[in-house]
Amino acid sequence: MMKKNDSREKGQSLVELAISLPVILLIMLASFDFGLALFSYSIVRDAAQEGALYASFNPGNKAEIENRARYILPRGEDEEVFSSPVDLRDEEKVDVEIIVKGKACEGVTKGTANYIQVRVTYFYPILMPFTGDIVGADTIRIRAAASNVILQPPCK
Repeated sequence: MMKKNDSREKGQSLVELAISLPVILLIMLASFDFGLALFSYSIVRDAAQEGALYASFNPGNKAEIENRARYILPRGEDEEVFSSPVDLRDEEKVDVEIIVKGKACEGVTKGTANYIQVRVTYFYPILMPFTGDIVGADTIRIRAAASNVILQPPCK
Protein backbone atom coordinates (compact mmCIF):
# COMPACT_ATOMS: atom_id res chain seq x y z
CA MET A 1 0.00 0.00 0.00
CA MET A 2 2.90 2.41 0.67
CA LYS A 3 4.34 1.85 -2.77
CA LYS A 4 1.15 3.00 -4.52
CA ASN A 5 1.16 6.31 -2.68
CA ASP A 6 4.88 6.83 -3.40
CA SER A 7 4.42 6.30 -7.12
CA ARG A 8 1.43 8.67 -7.18
CA GLU A 9 3.42 11.32 -5.33
CA LYS A 10 6.31 10.95 -7.77
CA GLY A 11 3.94 11.41 -10.69
CA GLN A 12 2.34 14.39 -8.98
CA SER A 13 5.74 16.01 -8.44
CA LEU A 14 6.64 15.47 -12.07
CA VAL A 15 3.39 17.13 -13.22
CA GLU A 16 3.97 20.06 -10.83
CA LEU A 17 7.48 20.48 -12.22
CA ALA A 18 6.23 20.35 -15.81
CA ILE A 19 3.67 23.06 -15.07
CA SER A 20 5.84 25.36 -12.94
CA LEU A 21 9.18 25.12 -14.82
CA PRO A 22 8.10 27.20 -17.86
CA VAL A 23 6.67 29.86 -15.56
CA ILE A 24 9.87 30.00 -13.51
CA LEU A 25 11.99 30.20 -16.68
CA LEU A 26 9.85 33.04 -18.07
CA ILE A 27 10.18 34.97 -14.80
CA MET A 28 13.96 34.49 -14.86
CA LEU A 29 14.19 35.60 -18.50
CA ALA A 30 12.00 38.63 -17.79
CA SER A 31 14.29 39.59 -14.88
CA PHE A 32 17.35 39.23 -17.11
CA ASP A 33 15.72 41.30 -19.87
CA PHE A 34 14.67 44.02 -17.40
CA GLY A 35 18.20 44.13 -15.95
CA LEU A 36 19.76 44.56 -19.40
CA ALA A 37 17.25 47.29 -20.26
CA LEU A 38 18.08 49.12 -17.02
CA PHE A 39 21.82 48.77 -17.70
CA SER A 40 21.23 50.06 -21.24
CA TYR A 41 19.39 53.07 -19.83
CA SER A 42 22.32 53.92 -17.56
CA ILE A 43 24.69 53.84 -20.56
CA VAL A 44 22.34 56.04 -22.62
CA ARG A 45 22.01 58.46 -19.69
CA ASP A 46 25.79 58.66 -19.28
CA ALA A 47 26.18 59.34 -23.02
CA ALA A 48 23.68 62.22 -22.83
CA GLN A 49 25.46 63.67 -19.77
CA GLU A 50 28.87 63.47 -21.44
CA GLY A 51 27.56 65.19 -24.56
CA ALA A 52 25.86 67.93 -22.52
CA LEU A 53 28.99 68.52 -20.44
CA TYR A 54 31.14 68.98 -23.54
CA ALA A 55 28.42 71.12 -25.14
CA SER A 56 28.37 73.55 -22.22
CA PHE A 57 31.95 74.56 -23.12
CA ASN A 58 31.71 74.24 -26.90
CA PRO A 59 28.07 74.58 -27.98
CA GLY A 60 28.82 75.49 -31.59
CA ASN A 61 30.51 72.21 -32.53
CA LYS A 62 27.57 69.83 -32.91
CA ALA A 63 29.61 67.14 -34.66
CA GLU A 64 32.03 66.90 -31.73
CA ILE A 65 29.16 66.95 -29.21
CA GLU A 66 27.64 63.92 -30.93
CA ASN A 67 31.07 62.30 -31.13
CA ARG A 68 31.56 62.74 -27.36
CA ALA A 69 28.16 61.17 -26.68
CA ARG A 70 28.79 58.19 -28.97
CA TYR A 71 32.33 57.33 -27.80
CA ILE A 72 32.07 57.20 -24.00
CA LEU A 73 32.53 53.43 -23.67
CA PRO A 74 35.93 51.79 -23.21
CA ARG A 75 37.21 50.02 -26.31
CA GLY A 76 39.20 46.83 -26.57
CA GLU A 77 42.11 46.16 -28.88
CA ASP A 78 39.72 44.91 -31.59
CA GLU A 79 37.69 48.17 -31.45
CA GLU A 80 34.73 46.31 -30.00
CA VAL A 81 32.61 47.66 -27.16
CA PHE A 82 33.38 45.59 -24.13
CA SER A 83 30.82 44.49 -21.52
CA SER A 84 28.04 46.65 -22.89
CA PRO A 85 24.69 45.74 -24.44
CA VAL A 86 24.58 49.13 -26.23
CA ASP A 87 26.75 50.05 -29.19
CA LEU A 88 26.43 53.83 -29.19
CA ARG A 89 28.23 54.01 -32.54
CA ASP A 90 25.34 52.23 -34.31
CA GLU A 91 23.40 55.08 -35.93
CA GLU A 92 20.43 52.83 -36.79
CA LYS A 93 19.75 51.95 -33.14
CA VAL A 94 21.08 55.06 -31.38
CA ASP A 95 20.00 58.60 -32.17
CA VAL A 96 21.70 61.71 -30.73
CA GLU A 97 19.76 64.99 -30.83
CA ILE A 98 21.24 68.37 -29.83
CA ILE A 99 18.97 71.27 -28.90
CA VAL A 100 20.37 74.76 -28.22
CA LYS A 101 18.18 77.25 -26.35
CA GLY A 102 19.23 80.87 -26.57
CA LYS A 103 20.96 83.32 -28.86
CA ALA A 104 24.54 83.21 -30.10
CA CYS A 105 27.11 85.27 -28.16
CA GLU A 106 24.78 85.74 -25.21
CA GLY A 107 24.94 83.85 -21.95
CA VAL A 108 21.46 84.99 -20.91
CA THR A 109 18.26 85.53 -22.90
CA LYS A 110 15.49 87.52 -21.16
CA GLY A 111 16.92 86.78 -17.72
CA THR A 112 17.18 83.01 -18.31
CA ALA A 113 20.52 81.31 -18.80
CA ASN A 114 20.97 79.79 -22.25
CA TYR A 115 21.31 76.03 -22.16
CA ILE A 116 21.98 73.10 -24.40
CA GLN A 117 20.24 69.75 -24.22
CA VAL A 118 21.51 66.44 -25.55
CA ARG A 119 18.98 63.63 -26.06
CA VAL A 120 20.14 60.09 -26.72
CA THR A 121 17.58 57.52 -27.86
CA TYR A 122 18.31 53.78 -28.04
CA PHE A 123 16.00 51.17 -29.47
CA TYR A 124 16.44 48.23 -27.08
CA PRO A 125 15.71 44.81 -28.66
CA ILE A 126 13.35 42.77 -26.46
CA LEU A 127 14.71 39.32 -25.63
CA MET A 128 11.57 37.83 -24.04
CA PRO A 129 9.63 35.60 -26.40
CA PHE A 130 6.11 36.77 -27.35
CA THR A 131 6.60 40.16 -25.68
CA GLY A 132 6.88 41.86 -29.05
CA ASP A 133 3.39 40.60 -29.91
CA ILE A 134 1.99 42.02 -26.66
CA VAL A 135 3.83 45.36 -26.84
CA GLY A 136 3.38 45.71 -30.59
CA ALA A 137 7.09 46.10 -31.43
CA ASP A 138 10.31 44.15 -31.16
CA THR A 139 12.11 47.09 -29.57
CA ILE A 140 11.54 49.48 -26.69
CA ARG A 141 12.62 53.11 -27.00
CA ILE A 142 14.97 54.10 -24.19
CA ARG A 143 15.59 57.85 -24.05
CA ALA A 144 17.71 59.99 -21.78
CA ALA A 145 18.27 63.73 -21.89
CA ALA A 146 20.78 65.95 -20.14
CA SER A 147 20.89 69.75 -20.08
CA ASN A 148 23.69 72.10 -19.12
CA VAL A 149 23.99 75.86 -18.99
CA ILE A 150 26.15 77.23 -21.82
CA LEU A 151 29.28 78.41 -20.06
CA GLN A 152 31.10 79.74 -23.13
CA PRO A 153 28.55 81.10 -25.62
CA PRO A 154 29.66 80.76 -29.24
CA CYS A 155 30.45 84.01 -31.02
CA LYS A 156 30.46 84.16 -34.79
